[in-house]
Amino acid sequence: MATLLSEQHSQALWRDYLELTKPKVVVLMLITSLVGMFLATRAGVPWTVLLFGNLGIALCAGGAAAVNHVVDRRIDALMARTHKRPLAEGRVSPAAALAFAMFLSVAGLVILLAFTNELTAWLTLASLLGYAVLYTGFLKRATPQNIVIGGLAGAAPPLLGWVAVTGHLSAEPLLLVLIIFAWTPPHFWALAIHRKEEYAKADIPMLPVTHGEHYTKVHIILYTLVLLAVSLLPYVIHMSGTLYLVCAVGLGTRFLHWAWVLYRDSKPHAAINTFKYSIYYLFLLFIALLVDHYLLLNL
Repeated sequence: MATLLSEQHSQALWRDYLELTKPKVVVLMLITSLVGMFLATRAGVPWTVLLFGNLGIALCAGGAAAVNHVVDRRIDALMARTHKRPLAEGRVSPAAALAFAMFLSVAGLVILLAFTNELTAWLTLASLLGYAVLYTGFLKRATPQNIVIGGLAGAAPPLLGWVAVTGHLSAEPLLLVLIIFAWTPPHFWALAIHRKEEYAKADIPMLPVTHGEHYTKVHIILYTLVLLAVSLLPYVIHMSGTLYLVCAVGLGTRFLHWAWVLYRDSKPHAAINTFKYSIYYLFLLFIALLVDHYLLLNL
């Protein structure tokens, strides 16, 4: 058996290491980081910051994701959604994955220090540790509020993008963080309902497992209402204009519709469809914010 695993480890392909970085998640994070960068300035973003700032953030995010694969490899092997991941199937060893994660993280931080500023690097490190250590290593197994508390680490990219350009904190990027922070619970709890039995089998205290589906659905509606309200704040503080307001109301109302469909269980596969819509929601909301920003600049 050991020989077989050794052969599998030696035959790991580059695609296995790419999968360790959760590239789809990283792409969504980079979109919010890019929006943060472009919203931070009325002039163009320097190409060095645009290229190397996002590269550094992406490398650190990929490193944190690789750590998540290592810590969750036992859980991943029990769940249909994740049982084919590289560590779950033994294609990559934990030691190799950790070394890969360390390389990505250090490289990302060095790039951020060299091409952006120290504050961006320190905030990125805090986000990395928050996800890889606090959430993955502790919160995920400790409390059904794991997503709520740990969601702050995943909400950081627009703040990182903003600080990479400006070098300082301000209210606007923190508002973008708040939007993602409010979005994370209804986004992930919808998936948790869809995968409830698997989380129970893996002994992970997700909210549908510990408090039941009805309780979780009620909280999805409540958080979606909070998200709708929070998403209007950029318009309230004159960070955005009418185009963003219309998009935020339309997208948020549609999200609330899906949350209600899930609550009433009135359509097949409501949980996974709510989860899928939530991804489109965040992408389109941030694109609307960016387009609106440039329309305002040209008025």
